[in-house]
Amino acid sequence: MAKIDDIALFVQVVKAGGLAAAGRQIGLSPASMTARMKALEARYNTRLLNRSTRSISLTAAGQRFYEACVRVVADVAEAEAVLQDGKQDYSGQLKVTAPSDFGRQFVAPALAEFVTEHPQVKPYLHLSENMVNLIEEGFDLGIRHGNLPDSNLMMKSLATNNRRVLCASPKYLQKYGIPQQPEDLEQHRCLVMERLGEQLNQWRFQSEQRTITIRVNAALLGNDGALMRQWALLDCGIALKSIWDVNQDLAAGRLLTVLNDYVVGAYLGDNKRVGLQILYPSRQYLPRQVSGFIESFLKYMTGKIISD
Repeated sequence: MAKIDDIALFVQVVKAGGLAAAGRQIGLSPASMTARMKALEARYNTRLLNRSTRSISLTAAGQRFYEACVRVVADVAEAEAVLQDGKQDYSGQLKVTAPSDFGRQFVAPALAEFVTEHPQVKPYLHLSENMVNLIEEGFDLGIRHGNLPDSNLMMKSLATNNRRVLCASPKYLQKYGIPQQPEDLEQHRCLVMERLGEQLNQWRFQSEQRTITIRVNAALLGNDGALMRQWALLDCGIALKSIWDVNQDLAAGRLLTVLNDYVVGAYLGDNKRVGLQILYPSRQYLPRQVSGFIESFLKYMTGKIISD
């Protein structure tokens, strides 16, 4: 086999998350996949993958090799695209990860629209509140809240006016009252996120006069941002949300914000400008379907920009 074929196969294995999964995608048996990977490692006398019966992971050398291989595969794809007379037909795998609530409201419909226009693209959307390692887990791009500089990732800003707000339904506030100070939350039903087994129940407030952290009691606890918004809409309590996640509910009057004189956050690094970003691994080359979707998603979000 040519080196470029083995390089492309290696990228396929990493993105698929295993030899068997990659083999099913391209029609090779597990035995053939194992033999090809062993031959690749033998060629360079370097172990690239840690294998178990159920999963694979990259070695340190494998990680560096994978990042270089992604660029090579993308470079070949760009060269082939030259022969297509500038056609904008995209094809291939497109793996995207995003926070749950934002992903459902914005990424999912944008991805569906993109795939309708480009049916040869094979999308996979992973929604998670956890910090996904794009390179290790084989994602082409990710959407993230927060100011997250990372020297290994490229970033495009979706919005600079993202911020966190406390919100509840009018019915809830009519029944329990509107908190006037952060300390009032101790008497309220609060909807709390859990991430990796840790409750994000220390809510931080900052105003011109003071900074205070309140440990709220969780009336309802869950690990999904969309669930927090749903519970708030069902009059269950006060939720800490990204303004982008609840903007449509605020505009429609389904939710109202409280304690607006404070900058609110669940982390010490939170501030008024927490950012909303597209992150992707490759510094120089991107598969055409990935760059195409990024451009398409930026246009899709243009019509949904919210005021500061």
